[in-house]
Amino acid sequence: MPEPSAPRYAIYYTPAPEHPLTVAARTWLGRDAFAGCSPVASAGLEAATTNQIRGALTTVPRRSGFHATLKAPFRLKEGYSVEELERALRAFVTAWPSCPIGPLKIDLLGGFFALVPANPTLTLQGLASCIVEEFDRFRAPLFHGEFQRCLCSPLNEIETTHLVRWGYPYVFDHFRFHMTLTDFVPAESQPEVRRELDTVFGTLLSEDYSIDALSLFVQIHSGADFVVRSQFTLRSRSLLKEAV
Repeated sequence: MPEPSAPRYAIYYTPAPEHPLTVAARTWLGRDAFAGCSPVASAGLEAATTNQIRGALTTVPRRSGFHATLKAPFRLKEGYSVEELERALRAFVTAWPSCPIGPLKIDLLGGFFALVPANPTLTLQGLASCIVEEFDRFRAPLFHGEFQRCLCSPLNEIETTHLVRWGYPYVFDHFRFHMTLTDFVPAESQPEVRRELDTVFGTLLSEDYSIDALSLFVQIHSGADFVVRSQFTLRSRSLLKEAV
């Protein structure tokens, strides 16, 4: 059994580092998961004030890096290495075509702002479910403290069962694709925060997005930020059609 300080890995979706949505998220969160833990900040007094305000709104998503969860953070089970995990990811993406997401919208999930699909699809849920199952063999069980912290959230019976079996409550029928942008925002502040999010992200949401790559994120120790370790490109649908 690994020690609690062992690295944690997660399988996420995040756009390419140069994509405009990634650039906007980097500006909003003040950190680039592709560039390690280096903070990103604009110069000038006005920019410094903006960075401070946004920093207070984005503590959790900044630490996690801009992403949508497909396989929640886990420590490696004894006997497995991260190189084996990466080989399995490389094999997985050769068998799967890119998965459509479609346009995005800004939404509230339990008081947190996030980007979500404007029109969720079963295909998206199916890919996420396959990833949860396929890579669960690499996952070490949750430590008692981790399990208890998860139970502090209001979980129903099905979500609790998922937590016990899969190490994360929001999988399969309870999965919802989302890219978190803020911490919890009080109701009285939500209109103002939404306006600011519209300013940063509004022009970027109409693109026909797709999960075209899986990203392996790593958290070196419990106090560290998550960073991108490697990315694995899914098969192009155009190439798949040509093959057929």
